[in-house]
Amino acid sequence: MSEMKNNAPKRRGPMGGGPMGGVVMGGEKAKDFKGTGKRLVGYLKPQMVRLITVFIVAIISTVFTIVSPKIMGKATTKLFDGLISKYEYTAVTDAVEKSTEQIKTQTEQQKAKIQEQIKAHPEQAKQIQAQAQAEMQKALAAQQTPDMQEKQKKVQDILSKYISNDDLKKANTAIQSGDVDTVKTIFSDNKPAIDFEYIRNILTLLIGFYLISALFMFIQGWVMSGVAQNTVYAMRKDLNDKLEKLPLKYFDGRTKGEVLSRFTNDLDTVGTTLQQSLTQLITSVVSIVGIIVMMLTISPIMTLIAVAVLPISIFVIRPILGKSQKYFAAQQKHLGELNGHIEEMYTGHNIVKAFGREKASLEKFNNVNEELYKVGWKAQFISGLIMPLMGFVNNLGYVVVCVTGGYLATKKAIEVGDIQAFIQYMRQFSQPINQTANIANIIQSTVAAAERVFEMLDEAEEVPDPVDAKVLDNPTGAVKFENVDFSYKEDTKLIENMNIDVKPGQTIAIVGPTGAGKTTLVNLLMRFYEVNGGKITLDGVDIRELTRENLRNIFGMVLQDTWSFNGSIKENIAYGRKGATDEEIIRAAKAAHADHFIRTLDHGYDTELNEEASNISQGQKQLLTIARAILADPAILILDEATSSVDTRTEVYIQKAMNNLMKGRTSFVIAHRLSTIKDADLILVMNQGTVIEQGSHKELLEQNGFYADLYNSQFTNGVFDEEAV
Repeated sequence: MSEMKNNAPKRRGPMGGGPMGGVVMGGEKAKDFKGTGKRLVGYLKPQMVRLITVFIVAIISTVFTIVSPKIMGKATTKLFDGLISKYEYTAVTDAVEKSTEQIKTQTEQQKAKIQEQIKAHPEQAKQIQAQAQAEMQKALAAQQTPDMQEKQKKVQDILSKYISNDDLKKANTAIQSGDVDTVKTIFSDNKPAIDFEYIRNILTLLIGFYLISALFMFIQGWVMSGVAQNTVYAMRKDLNDKLEKLPLKYFDGRTKGEVLSRFTNDLDTVGTTLQQSLTQLITSVVSIVGIIVMMLTISPIMTLIAVAVLPISIFVIRPILGKSQKYFAAQQKHLGELNGHIEEMYTGHNIVKAFGREKASLEKFNNVNEELYKVGWKAQFISGLIMPLMGFVNNLGYVVVCVTGGYLATKKAIEVGDIQAFIQYMRQFSQPINQTANIANIIQSTVAAAERVFEMLDEAEEVPDPVDAKVLDNPTGAVKFENVDFSYKEDTKLIENMNIDVKPGQTIAIVGPTGAGKTTLVNLLMRFYEVNGGKITLDGVDIRELTRENLRNIFGMVLQDTWSFNGSIKENIAYGRKGATDEEIIRAAKAAHADHFIRTLDHGYDTELNEEASNISQGQKQLLTIARAILADPAILILDEATSSVDTRTEVYIQKAMNNLMKGRTSFVIAHRLSTIKDADLILVMNQGTVIEQGSHKELLEQNGFYADLYNSQFTNGVFDEEAV
């Protein structure tokens, strides 16, 4: 297993300084709302059966909720009518009973008066009775004015609604005769009552509806959570697969935090929206349609008023949605930058402290955080205007509906329960509109997050291996650079017309000042970057004709920057080769002079390394990295200052082990301490991307050229001069 491959995730930029001279953040691309939406729908297609299930369940759940207010209106009407009937009947019967008592009193007074007159004049009894009866008829006739007749007719109409014709005739006779007891008995027997049994049945039915609706809402949420997680799983898998196909230059130009932000923040935003907002959107749309249908069954006029709120609301919020979109996109971008900066500062906190860069780091954090705050505040503030404006428009519509409903009720066009149901529908009608507006706000952020994910998925991939790619089973290690040209940037040449011929088993040392192209040479050899011109051959085969896996398994690389993962020491060494036995692991550790310090640890080879392997020293990590390369037993070795982190005594032992390991293998050694490569078969001296000198150590010194100046400068005044190399 190539050590270069293992170390690749740790890079901050191209080896040896890189093409851009540091980390470069990717620019924000133009947003394509419609295109991103189509791509999201594409990821939802495999979940179409579940989505249809969610849609059906949402309809059923919403239908039960929508029907409930109208059913409740029936109960309200029944209760209201019962109360009105009791009030109306009681008021009329009380008045009739009072009138009957007056008639009774008048009749009794009239009878007493007649008796007194007859007693005084017995001989005129018949005349007195006839005269009294005539006076009574005259008094009754005087009372039969049109106004009084109309009142009596209204009383009769009201009583006829509650009393049968026979009882009403009896009551009229009793009223005329002043028989109060009979009147009270008839009125008491026919007194209306509120139908509480009907109301109780309605309430029971409503409770059942709400329970069924809640059950379907639970099913809807359960199914939709599966849809959301499966969709995000597919997107995350595609994103991870994409990472394996991206060239090294993609990671060289971005921080790890920026890349991780797309895996975490952006995908979490998409998942949350799918799981929560999408179900709300479905429910809201179904609710709007269902409520409109129910309102039409009550009053088309009132429905027209309610529906008129919708286009007004859209007209009000549309400009706000357009303005908030760009701020949500910028918010996601700055969030990625902030994550990248925090991740870098956290992993490199020792360096930050060592060079006293805390203030500068904090200033950069504050700047990025300030930008995130600004765009986040603007995005939230502008989108936050939606709800107050929607509330204002909805309240206006609510007032107009209430006034219109009251007017129609007075005209008997609708029932009181219909007004109550319509008002409830009006409230429900505003809720899904408000939810839709709020979801539109969330979708802005989701689209911005999804675009960042798709932006990574759209990045140019590594040139794929040819269909008829070759595999070298037993490579000899012959490497040849033929007229190789390469540049990180099109307008800046780094390597031009390079020609190198390396024989099998040779040790090739590569030296030169920083930025000369030493590590770039290795990048090209491993196909982390593709050459712009010329070709590199391995055993006479163009490396572009080999599979990358085969090519990189031929190489074993030990870098100055070590890499380890959270696991035991044994597992970290065994990472160099699949299926390695414990004996092979221990043998490799002994060859790398790591066995001694490993056995001094509490758990030996089973000692667990933490994520940064900070529980062992830097030199010990270097020994484990070398042991891993030894275990891999590659055909070609690449050593980039492999002993830079160990003490001098250990370096001597490791150098001997590495010399034994390099026997019979082609080895490329990138060196800064030129004293360590004096025994190399061939030394390549590079400067500005070109091999300006080559030969053995002795030959190069005799040439008294660039190499001789580099070598001698290390011992100027007896002091090592690091700037020279």
